[in-house]
Amino acid sequence: MDVFSIVWLVAAIIFLIIEALSVQLISIWLAGGAIVAMVLALLNVNFWIQVLVFAIVSLLLIILTRPLVKRILSKNVEATNADRSIGKEAAVTSEINNVLGKGQVNLSGQIWSARSSDDSVINEGETVIVEKIDGVKLIVSRKQTF
Repeated sequence: MDVFSIVWLVAAIIFLIIEALSVQLISIWLAGGAIVAMVLALLNVNFWIQVLVFAIVSLLLIILTRPLVKRILSKNVEATNADRSIGKEAAVTSEINNVLGKGQVNLSGQIWSARSSDDSVINEGETVIVEKIDGVKLIVSRKQTF
């Protein structure tokens, strides 16, 4: 093994360690490019060609595989129980007043702090729709009646 093949091997190992520590699909592509460049170094290819191939292979790996890997990984994301509450109706149990920072609703038997999405005051006893969840508070709007 010559010096350049060792350099590429060390670079690949460093990129793999960074990837293992971050788990963000940041440097795995660079590790692939470094491995290809290491093979070229073992074949005594000119160093500048190794660098060029490293850059091209890394870029191609990013362009060709990252979207696919992201799509596969995003399929494994499941909604939490709280996310399933969006769009559901809730009963106001304590007046919702954003200015005073107060308000509660009963959603499926659980009491949540609530704020109105449009800063309007919503009276106790009204029915609201959950629009989103902000931390431990539900952001709600009045249920439209026709």
